[in-house]
Amino acid sequence: MIARILIWALNTVAVMLVPEIVTSIEVKSWAAALVFALLLGFVNAFIKPALLLVTLPATVLTLGLFALVINALAFWAVSGLVGGMVVPTFWAAFFGALLYSILSTLINLAVGRD
Repeated sequence: MIARILIWALNTVAVMLVPEIVTSIEVKSWAAALVFALLLGFVNAFIKPALLLVTLPATVLTLGLFALVINALAFWAVSGLVGGMVVPTFWAAFFGALLYSILSTLINLAVGRD
């Protein structure tokens, strides 16, 4: 339980770091980042696997690159649900999701979770 809260807090910090690199993304508050990290975690755990299964033929044809598009769409959709998070374009969502995924992977490696 403590590890999950720590990962959530560190993912919130990762959300706050994304606009430093992808300048068109805007996070207006720490509360928005907390909610965004929580909702994106739920989407990645429950909805994204179903989307990946449905889009499996496209993912296979593109050698897995279409999974990045699904990741960007999930990032963009969750940002639309959170009031203090602004992701204006698909490409901002694409690069923001890519950066967030890298940071999240590093966080999970550092905490010791698979």
